[in-house]
Amino acid sequence: MDNNRIDELLQHLQATQQELADEMDRLLEEKRRQFHYSVQQGRVRFEQGMRELQRRYRQGVLRYVLTAPPRHLITAPVIYLMFAPILLLDIGVTLYQQICFRAYRIPRVRRGDYLVIDRHQLPYLNAIEKLNCVYCGYSSGVVAYTHEIVARTEQYWCPIKHARRASGAHMRAEGYFEFGDAEAYRQGLLRIRRQWESGTTAAVTSESNKDQQDEV
Repeated sequence: MDNNRIDELLQHLQATQQELADEMDRLLEEKRRQFHYSVQQGRVRFEQGMRELQRRYRQGVLRYVLTAPPRHLITAPVIYLMFAPILLLDIGVTLYQQICFRAYRIPRVRRGDYLVIDRHQLPYLNAIEKLNCVYCGYSSGVVAYTHEIVARTEQYWCPIKHARRASGAHMRAEGYFEFGDAEAYRQGLLRIRRQWESGTTAAVTSESNKDQQDEV
């Protein structure tokens, strides 16, 4: 498959992703109407009477603890011990991009786009469940935030595909230079370092590599 075909597929994928995002936004608006709430300045606002109705489903903390499976109680400290390294990661990557991305002229990642913490505002959750939801939202958000920072760093310093496919690769990697295409890497590195407009890049295959593909 030549690079033109890959570029076409990537463009189609981007268009499909945007269409999917628009559809998810539409469905989210439907769910907001269904469950009678809105989001105003980052705060969830339930319609009159809905908060009281949802509180009827809240389980008391004491009952929640007494009925919890023993494995949940035993492993809870292990889960929360991870908070310290996750917090350090958050601080570390934030400082990193503030310093290095400015130096490299890489657009900085908006932390607020990845860290969404709002489930603690649900009336049917007790205090422990709210704490768990805050922790999960923060942790998963930090990982996603870090992933994008690392992806932009990789695009700047090493935009080369691996010799084999890796699970969980970010979309930017699809446009990297082919493994072993030295000519394209040297010719296009500066250009690919300036391609930040979208989630993918578009590397150019060298002429010698194209000739090899044509021969095949």
